[in-house]
Amino acid sequence: MHINGQAWRTIWFDEADQCVGIIDQTRLPHHFETRRLNSLDDACTAISAMQVRGAPLIGVTAAYGVYLALREGHADLAAICERLLATRPTAVNLRWALERVSRALQQTPESERADAALALAGVLADEDAAACSAIGEYGLELIRAAWDAKRAVTPEADCLDILTHCNAGWLATVDWGTALAPIYKAHRAGIPVHVWVDETRPRNQGAFLTAWELQQEGIDHTIIVDNAGGHLMQHGQVDLCLVGSDRTTITGDVCNKIGTYLKALAAHDNGVPFYVALPVSTIDFTLEDGLREIPIEQRHPHEVSHMQGLNEQGQLTRIQVMAHHSAVNNYGFDVTPARLVTALITEKGVFAARRDSLAALAERPA
Repeated sequence: MHINGQAWRTIWFDEADQCVGIIDQTRLPHHFETRRLNSLDDACTAISAMQVRGAPLIGVTAAYGVYLALREGHADLAAICERLLATRPTAVNLRWALERVSRALQQTPESERADAALALAGVLADEDAAACSAIGEYGLELIRAAWDAKRAVTPEADCLDILTHCNAGWLATVDWGTALAPIYKAHRAGIPVHVWVDETRPRNQGAFLTAWELQQEGIDHTIIVDNAGGHLMQHGQVDLCLVGSDRTTITGDVCNKIGTYLKALAAHDNGVPFYVALPVSTIDFTLEDGLREIPIEQRHPHEVSHMQGLNEQGQLTRIQVMAHHSAVNNYGFDVTPARLVTALITEKGVFAARRDSLAALAERPA
């Protein structure tokens, strides 16, 4: 995707400096900065501190983290993977990527493992970009159909209104994104889209990241407070919802950023289609019940009690927004039951959020 007209990915290997480069997402939208990852510590910090975030990107970053650890001289592959796994417990792509890298390296002589890990991390990055582009193509057809249906009923309609939550754009992946990929494809296909962007407290990934992405691509959008979505749906101002996922079960339960469940409830109550865009690697085929089985990350209370923004001098500043000594609960994710999901958009097609549909998907070749 593009930043000031220049093509970028969220993660890359810098051949000249022999390091892994990332976009530091904690500095957006006010400052665009890149960081170098030179060690296992750097990779773990990038994930846990959310310098990189989004399930697919976390997985690819972890793969590069294995390379950096091996290059440093860490020989215990299991210990490397355990440390990386501990950084973010909810996103299944983290485990998926590390298991894939580990299986490949176990068949590789120790002297060749670092180079093999680097090559495989690059493969995973390319595969993720291709998968997200394919998700975009399948989602584009749903958006096109929704736009045609809206114009048939309301010929004077000037755009298709889409609501999204958190950030499931290219910043959450290597390129294109999941939930935003169909929107990017629709925009390039000439379909007039307008995106309602949930601010997504407490980290404000919608206001900080999704809005910034859409601005870079020239897509019409409006930032709303998290609790406004239901009101908009009641008044016919949302044509469809499109979100991502950090982990989805074989039965179609969707774990995503906290607040997703409430959007799905509102969509169901108002007859608004609720789509989830995700790569197959985000589906955990071992889990049956998302509510009971998916571990939900609890993050630091300061994410709720403090906020970051620009002060009058144009400097990034953190301020406290509530009184001292109040207890704070900061769950990072919630689970949307499959019954509230209209369909799952993957790189292999559009599937019902049901076991029979997803079990068949697991057997399909890549």
